[in-house]
Amino acid sequence: MPRPVTHRYEDPLDAIWRGTARAFGLRVVRSAEVFASTDGRGTLTLGTPATLDPDDCLAQMIFHELCHALVQGPESFERPDWGLDNATDRDLEREHACLRVQAKLAGRHGLRGLLAPTTEHRAYYDALGPDPLAGDARSVELARRALGRSERPDWAPLHRALRATEQIARLVAEAGPDAQSLWARVSRAEPARP
Repeated sequence: MPRPVTHRYEDPLDAIWRGTARAFGLRVVRSAEVFASTDGRGTLTLGTPATLDPDDCLAQMIFHELCHALVQGPESFERPDWGLDNATDRDLEREHACLRVQAKLAGRHGLRGLLAPTTEHRAYYDALGPDPLAGDARSVELARRALGRSERPDWAPLHRALRATEQIARLVAEAGPDAQSLWARVSRAEPARP
């Protein structure tokens, strides 16, 4: 007689970041039809594992999308794709601001390598240097405003998710992951600056 299965395994980071998305009123669904898309009505659709790169993970993708929401402002939750045009370069500086926010927030927890973005924007992210807010580009100004928004109480779930991810990453790092593992990209947390 087969054993009844009443529960399923879920990757810990998937559980943390799906819960974080829910805290922001987002339902995460997976589809091979898109890479990442929001409908402005509470659904965040992300590509299936088969359609993503080997160094992509659900946590990193949800984190990136929430960084878009930070840059775009609270009203962006009601707009498809956060109100961004990703078919042209019209919103490229906003994408760059999102990457700066992502690098800054992740860096505070030593997760800049683990939660790095994907696609052609990865080269920009990797070239940001140790201070992702350096320079005077408009994307820096947008990123600074977004980081200010992130300190509001309604963004606490994002910071909890980053802290939880850092704790898991430290435990995995202690276990000595394979050098080719994404977990090997965990670094020291950046010192807090005023």
